Amino acid sequence: MAALLLALAIVSTGLYAGFMLIFQTGIMPALARLTDEEFVPAMRRINEYVPKPVFLVVFLGVVAFPAAALFVPVDGRTGTQKWLVLAGLVAAVANHLVTAAGNIPLNNALAASTDQPAAAVRGAFERRWNGLHRIRTLLILAAFGLLTASAVVTGG
Repeated sequence: MAALLLALAIVSTGLYAGFMLIFQTGIMPALARLTDEEFVPAMRRINEYVPKPVFLVVFLGVVAFPAAALFVPVDGRTGTQKWLVLAGLVAAVANHLVTAAGNIPLNNALAASTDQPAAAVRGAFERRWNGLHRIRTLLILAAFGLLTASAVVTGG
């Protein structure tokens, strides 16, 4: 059971890290080339379509699976493996905190700003959102690396 939970933790975190990385390296740079009048509605549509059931399962699994893997007793698990899982969980939780405290409020403000000029809306959104997204991308990539390392490391 512990091995399955760790595998699910690695897979869900890897999927989410890939999603974050694609946004960082592909989607946001592509959107940056749009005019203000194109950028604002495009980002609103993305924010409407991303939080669907499959995404939410992965998003929640990023925290739930490492936590479960950490607390299920495992014969032969080393201290190093336990600390790597814990560190991965902490990085995943930090990612979610950045998302909940930073990116989601910006997304909500973007959605509510329908009566403002596109340039002002974009100016209040894009740079801050991208900065927070860089942080959460690094956090979830770290979580993925730590969880993967916990599955392959041996010793004390």
